[in-house]
Amino acid sequence: MKFKKYLMFFLIAALAVVIAACGSDSEGDSSEKENDSSENANAEGEGGSEELEGSVVIDGSGTVYPLMSRLAEEYMVNEQPNVSVEVSRAGTSAGFEKFLVEDGTDFNDASRVIKEEEQAKADELGLEIKELKVALDGLTIVTHPDNDWATELTEDQITGIFLGEYTNWSDINSDWPNEKIQTYGPNENHGTYEFFYENILEEKDLVSDINLQQDYSTLVTLVSEDKNAIGFFGFGYYDSNKDKLQAVNVDFGNGPVEPSLDTIAEDGDYAGFTRPVFTYLNVGHAKEKPQVLDYALFVMNNINKFAGETGFAPIPDEEVESLISDLEALK
Repeated sequence: MKFKKYLMFFLIAALAVVIAACGSDSEGDSSEKENDSSENANAEGEGGSEELEGSVVIDGSGTVYPLMSRLAEEYMVNEQPNVSVEVSRAGTSAGFEKFLVEDGTDFNDASRVIKEEEQAKADELGLEIKELKVALDGLTIVTHPDNDWATELTEDQITGIFLGEYTNWSDINSDWPNEKIQTYGPNENHGTYEFFYENILEEKDLVSDINLQQDYSTLVTLVSEDKNAIGFFGFGYYDSNKDKLQAVNVDFGNGPVEPSLDTIAEDGDYAGFTRPVFTYLNVGHAKEKPQVLDYALFVMNNINKFAGETGFAPIPDEEVESLISDLEALK
C-alpha cells in the first residue's frame, strides 16, 4: 500500500515538472514573438519615409537628364520601389510646353531660368511652380581628339567661330590647317542653345551652316568623327565621353582654363561659361500627390551627393538647406 502511495506521489511530481516546462517554453515563445514584433516595429519606424506608390513624371533639359535620371534610379531602387519615376529629355523649351498645361508633367528640368512668357503662361493657368536650383554646369567647347592646334582658344576666338567670323582654322592662326571649320551644337529646344546664344553670343546670329541636333549622343558622334569639328554642350556629356572628345581650354583674359568640377563655379576660374541648372516643380501636384513632394525632397537632400558623379559641380549647402525648408513647408 505504501508503495502505491509513493508511486502516485512520483507520478504527480513528474507531471507537474512537465507542465511547468511546457508553460515556460510557451512563455518564452510568446516573449520572443513580442520582442520580434517590437523590433520590427522599431525598424519600420527608423526606416524614414512612408511607403508610397504612383508615378512621378519629369521632362525637359537634356543637359540635366543624366543627373535626374541617376537620382530617379536611386530613388526607385533604395527609397520607394513602388513609385515609378519617368525621366525624359525633350529639351528645356519643349519640356516647358509639356509642363505649363493643365495636368502637365510634375517637374521640368531646365538648363536656363524660366522665361517671362513661360511664367506668364503658368500665371494664366493658375499653376504655382517652384524653381529648384540643382547644380552648376560648365558650357564646354569640344573638338576632335586629333585636333592638336585649337587646344586653347580665347573667349573672343570661340564667339568668332560660332558667329562665322572665321571660315577656316588658318583664319585664326596662319600656322593652323587651311581647312573649313565645322560647327556643331544642340538645337533651339535646348536651354544650352539659348544660354550660348543669349549669354555667350549676346543674341547675335550663329553661323548659318552650323549643324544643330536634338540628341546629345548624336552631337558626340558627329564631333568625334570630324577632325575639323568644334561643338558645345554641357560638361557632363564631355566628361562621360573623354575617350571620344577633347575639351578646349578657354582663356577668359587671365590665361587658359580647363573645364573641370574644380573650375566650374559661380566665382571659379571657368565662371565665364558656368551656369546654374534647375528643375521646376508643379507645387499643386506636390500637394496633391505625396510621391511628387517626396521625390522633390529626395532630390534636394541628395543632389550634391550625385552632382559630381554625373558631371556637375555642387551648389552651396546653404542654398540646398533653404530649398529643403521651402519644400518641407508644403507638407
